[in-house]
Amino acid sequence: ADSAEYIDVVDPGNGQLLTRVPSGTKEVVDQAVIAARAALDGPWGKLAPGARAKLLWRLADRIEEKAEVFAQLETLDVGKPLANSMGEVAAAVEAFRYMAGWSTKLSGETLQVGPPGAMHAFTQREPIGVVGQIVPWNFPLVMAAWKLAPALAAGCASVLKPAEQTPLTAILLAELALEAGLPPGVLNVVIGEGSIVGDALVRHRGIGKIAFTGSTGVGKSIARTAADDLKAVTLELGGKNSSIVLPDADFSKAVPGVLQAAFGNTGQICTAPSRILVHREIVDTFGSALADAASSLTLGHGLNRKADLGPVVSRRQLESIVSILEEGLNSGGQLLTGGAVPSGSGFYLEPTVVTGLGLGNPMARKEIFGPVVNLIPFDSVDEAIAMANDTSYGLTAQVWTQNISTVHLCAGKLESGTIWVNGKSQDIALPFGGYKESGIGLEKGREGIEAYTRLKTVVVTL
Repeated sequence: ADSAEYIDVVDPGNGQLLTRVPSGTKEVVDQAVIAARAALDGPWGKLAPGARAKLLWRLADRIEEKAEVFAQLETLDVGKPLANSMGEVAAAVEAFRYMAGWSTKLSGETLQVGPPGAMHAFTQREPIGVVGQIVPWNFPLVMAAWKLAPALAAGCASVLKPAEQTPLTAILLAELALEAGLPPGVLNVVIGEGSIVGDALVRHRGIGKIAFTGSTGVGKSIARTAADDLKAVTLELGGKNSSIVLPDADFSKAVPGVLQAAFGNTGQICTAPSRILVHREIVDTFGSALADAASSLTLGHGLNRKADLGPVVSRRQLESIVSILEEGLNSGGQLLTGGAVPSGSGFYLEPTVVTGLGLGNPMARKEIFGPVVNLIPFDSVDEAIAMANDTSYGLTAQVWTQNISTVHLCAGKLESGTIWVNGKSQDIALPFGGYKESGIGLEKGREGIEAYTRLKTVVVTL
């Protein structure tokens, strides 16, 4: 940083100060972009794709060697249980290794145009250049890996802005990138407020693409600003996701599956199904089973190995969740379980299941981003699909059934970028993105790395 401003980083498990980090400015962003461009024009831009792949694999090895350190930092920063953090470190390692393999597989094609022998036409993929990448606080390391790995594999250089609440793993990641042999300037980390550092990234003329994960409101603002110089954007935004439970669902899988999807990471997941749509024939039975399972989860600090659920990330986030919950309860919602804020330090909320509210209630329409779900009955598959689609979002949906015809009916008609049937996977090979106000573009998979390239057409008249 070039100022005396600092940001407090707080442990949400006890509300205590962890550390303070420098708060970046527009000028620091400019320095980072200059460093990234110098790396592109210098050693990084001259590397063969295979050499890039080796460096990214080496970085993955470094992360794996420091897995416990990364996990502890993530738990202290975000609040999630240590076991969950370890799983996310493994996912970050896999992201770098998977994308490293794509470095040597980006290709164009030869096109037949004109009379035979008159022209030779082909396409080729090139890196976009310097990219700005803005990641959220709920999965700091994994989200950074999802963005950095394809960008670097494609040959881009990055200016990464971690969330100001959770910057610690990004700092360690940048240190390890240098240790792994990435040239200086390839990966730059600038910490700071979104309104300052994030805005400077989006407005910077030296950046060719912005990749952002966060709220829909901020995503829309980024899209408007990026339009000034027609930057490419990938926006992974909010969701109001539904889990549809049919009468023939296997309860032994559906109850723990919904529980994990809805309450994992304390519900602070853009893919979390906060609307649990259950067929009326089984709504009471399923609701009771889900409530029992939720009430059995143990709250606690993430470093407590007995804790199933950690705190939410901040006092402000907790107050926002409680406000939405109270609004729903005051308008007719009933608690099946949870709803209380435990006494003591830290930002905790009991896992909460609410019933008695229809889709018109604000609680069933707002993205809660916490450990709270609404249980809503339906009478037919078509009604469930219509209810799931009745939102401005379209990120994910879940379906629990053993009927293959129902599976394909739902997969075809649900307006979501990802449909999970009888389980969930976020493997790095699977393209991920949303419909409607849940975003623009795709991350992960082949599509994720191609999003960091430009396709050029070359025509040679012979």
